[in-house]
Amino acid sequence: MPISLSDFDQLGPYEWQLDTKFTSGMNVPVVLFTQEKMLKESLNDRSIEQAINASCLPGVVSRVCVMPDMHQGYGFPIGGVAAMSTEEGVIVPGAIGYDINCGVRLLASEIPLDSIKIFLDELIAEINNACPSGVGKGGAFKISRQDLKEVCLTGVHWAEKRTFMQKNESDVIEDEGCMVPGHLNGISKRAFDRGLPQLGSLGAGNHFIEIDRVTSIFDQQTASVFGIKKDMIAVQIHSGSRGFGHQVCTDYVRLFNEGTDHYKYRVPDRELVCAPVYSKLGRNYFSAMCAAANFAFVNRQLLTESVREAFNAVLAKNGIPADLKTVYDLAHNIGKLENLFIDGKMQQVFVHRKGATRALGKNHDNLPEIYQETGQPVLVPGSMGTHSWVLAGNKMAEKKSLNSCCHGAGRVLSRSKARKKINASELISHLKQKGITVLAGSYRTLSEEAPQAYKAVDDVVDTITSVGIARKVALLTPLAVVKG
Repeated sequence: MPISLSDFDQLGPYEWQLDTKFTSGMNVPVVLFTQEKMLKESLNDRSIEQAINASCLPGVVSRVCVMPDMHQGYGFPIGGVAAMSTEEGVIVPGAIGYDINCGVRLLASEIPLDSIKIFLDELIAEINNACPSGVGKGGAFKISRQDLKEVCLTGVHWAEKRTFMQKNESDVIEDEGCMVPGHLNGISKRAFDRGLPQLGSLGAGNHFIEIDRVTSIFDQQTASVFGIKKDMIAVQIHSGSRGFGHQVCTDYVRLFNEGTDHYKYRVPDRELVCAPVYSKLGRNYFSAMCAAANFAFVNRQLLTESVREAFNAVLAKNGIPADLKTVYDLAHNIGKLENLFIDGKMQQVFVHRKGATRALGKNHDNLPEIYQETGQPVLVPGSMGTHSWVLAGNKMAEKKSLNSCCHGAGRVLSRSKARKKINASELISHLKQKGITVLAGSYRTLSEEAPQAYKAVDDVVDTITSVGIARKVALLTPLAVVKG
């Protein structure tokens, strides 16, 4: 469908709306948080059209929200958020994505950069060895099939029992690192087979482990609660549910396609196949999604342990304490039952977030006690050649964005276009000149994930903070990166 800038109502400097009158079938408006220049760029792909399609789904409520890092995804825009009535609405695998609970964990330290600068190359090499990366690569932890089932059922509690966690670490993981599945009956043997060898592995694509320096603090009080200090070392881990989650999504897209006619839904895009939230098929998918989310939480936990071991191996022999504490771990491809204030009353809804994170304001029931007075840490990584942001959620997010925020910079070049345009060898040389060491599984990955392939993360964050969804806490600058 043709869409132009004149079709939007501008609600504020960085808020734009497509009313339900824009095209037939829209049940709720589409609200975009973006700058005009980025909105114009988004008209070149199908992301806005995909958001409009989502607004046509049965039982969608309030609004479909689209974050400034938006770009075209599978059926549903990356950077998109949609909430469904649990009575009349649907659950949509494509609106959560293939990498279920792809997410980010931030580790903070009191290690000053000056004390480890000479060890950075050794340190990133040790991390690269300890954290297998690449397409289909196996993990560093060998587990049994029964272990995998326990991981799927109990999330990080499996890791706690095996002392793969620090004390109370689960407190600062979204959902305390466990989404409870009703059962595992709806998970295929193929999914278990793919997941079994992959716990503790990074994966490929845009997944990474990055050693950062905290270069600026914007909210000292909140940063102190988060445990983030200027000029200290931090580590980001970005990974998901690997082949396990991908297979779960693959299986259910097929099953939903087979079931859509049964439910008499006429979806605007077959990639948005769906089923009622509380139908048998919907419940089976939700249980399988929870299991995949638990796999991802444990995967990031095991990667955390491998990173800690690498830090200890390199720094302990040089007399440098290497304690790394988890600030927060959050998902950005997930579906959740949540209570939101919609149409003047509190309602339980099923929220789909794809390439978008939760952003809870202070005193929210789902926040850990330590963050009740600050709001939730929101992690917004940039690309490997630019900095990343630590934000804190504001109460405004519930009113404007279904308690949601952006998840990163957002692509401006497709992977194929990036490979054609960007020379990996030149990129490595350029990053080295900036003082950034990069280790990657392939030159193909480097080209696809070059900074030029992404939007300016500062523009994305400035949009979010201007709207009031979140506020700036700290800026992180990359020093060394492992790419999948």
